Amino acid sequence: MNQKSVFLDIDRDRFDHADPENNILDAGCGLTEEIVRMISKEKKEPEWMLQKRLQGYALWKSRPMPTWGPNLDKLDVDKIRYYVKPDAKPSQKWEDVPADMKKTFERIGIPEAEQKFLAGVGAQYDSEVVYHKLKKEWEDKGVLFEDMDVALQKYPDLVKKYFMTQCVPVTTHKFIHLHAAVWSGGTFIYIPAGVKLSMPLQAYFRMNAKKGGQFEHTLIIVDKDAELHYIEGCSAPQYSDMSLHAGCVEIFVMDGARCRYSSVENWSRNTYNLNTKRAIVARDGIIEWVGGNLGSGITMLYPCSILKGDNSKSDHLGIAFANTGQDQDVGSKVIHIGRNTSSTIRSKSISKGGGINTFRGLVTIKKGASGSKSHMQCDGLIFGAGSVNNTIPSLNIDEEDCNCGHEATVGRISEEHIFYLMSRGLTEQEAKQLIVGGFIEPIVKELPLEYAVELNKLIAMEMENSIG
Repeated sequence: MNQKSVFLDIDRDRFDHADPENNILDAGCGLTEEIVRMISKEKKEPEWMLQKRLQGYALWKSRPMPTWGPNLDKLDVDKIRYYVKPDAKPSQKWEDVPADMKKTFERIGIPEAEQKFLAGVGAQYDSEVVYHKLKKEWEDKGVLFEDMDVALQKYPDLVKKYFMTQCVPVTTHKFIHLHAAVWSGGTFIYIPAGVKLSMPLQAYFRMNAKKGGQFEHTLIIVDKDAELHYIEGCSAPQYSDMSLHAGCVEIFVMDGARCRYSSVENWSRNTYNLNTKRAIVARDGIIEWVGGNLGSGITMLYPCSILKGDNSKSDHLGIAFANTGQDQDVGSKVIHIGRNTSSTIRSKSISKGGGINTFRGLVTIKKGASGSKSHMQCDGLIFGAGSVNNTIPSLNIDEEDCNCGHEATVGRISEEHIFYLMSRGLTEQEAKQLIVGGFIEPIVKELPLEYAVELNKLIAMEMENSIG
């Protein structure tokens, strides 16, 4: 497994670029109501989904761009392709995947990973899922693992109940309006009550079209006393033109259930990664977020946990790497509603070669959430002149009976530490990589071994290729 990436594209610039002429359907650049209607018609959606799309489109047109966080002035939304359908039909047989797509997925190790340690895998190319398969032993236990478009056709009542209603409503923010209007593909998972998956489910999203947009929707329902580990990987080739990723993740963790969501988003530097992830956790439920963000030019991503039930729990572990020309604006949100709820947020960020990292952490403890506990910790490491690491914590406490705190550290690598390691035979670059490896180790160790190896490899590549 150490010869190829499990779910990360580590040779991004060497992939063949997509040719729009090879697509069955390319909606072209810019967004109109006609395109929104066309997407819904192409997918043969029920009327209620079309109305949800049109609601999102109307809000998108009426609401201004956000003025806080990274500068989005250079994001020209009229030059984005909002729907690009590859020339491939969804398949459960690997041999039926078109040769060019199969080559991409084989290079990142999907077939090997599926055989060795996954309960199921999905692969999306631009706007459509091209491969999706769940092992029979989990099908027999009632697990549903589908392409989101397929789930809408097969389980319309279940999708209608949860899709952009309670967790991430269409009205949430500007880029959720857009997502609601043009979403395509993604993952639908339902884990029946009492079923505990011993192997992860995985989806890989590849944005391959020039000036492409990807808007996959992930909807996960983990029923009472069930358990799931779900892994997402994302990448894109490097173009001179901008790309936009505005996906959405909705997770429902029922009474006594547990869900771990692991994700590494390794987009190219021309990508605006404006993703939204949120979970609602019921009584005694647990949500765990493990995330890595690197590659994209601009990222705005803040996974949110709503601890609605008593004794529910949230853990967030995150790594962000900002290299030359990158602005990583990431963090986490937790809203405590139930009694005796608890949350931890741990974030590690590395800024190098003039890169900018900003951590935003928000903890809200509502009135009545007595006995709640929360701890937020963010640590930053800076290399080179001009690099920036910001910490912006926010604690909103409306309940006296609670325990909440925040701590942050930002520092540079000690010259004494580098000298000591070099005196033991390491080069300066090797010494820096060793220190960085130790810095991120508390987060990386929470990933499955194969994925931890790949994330370390990607960060090592960033360390070698940057300035400072």
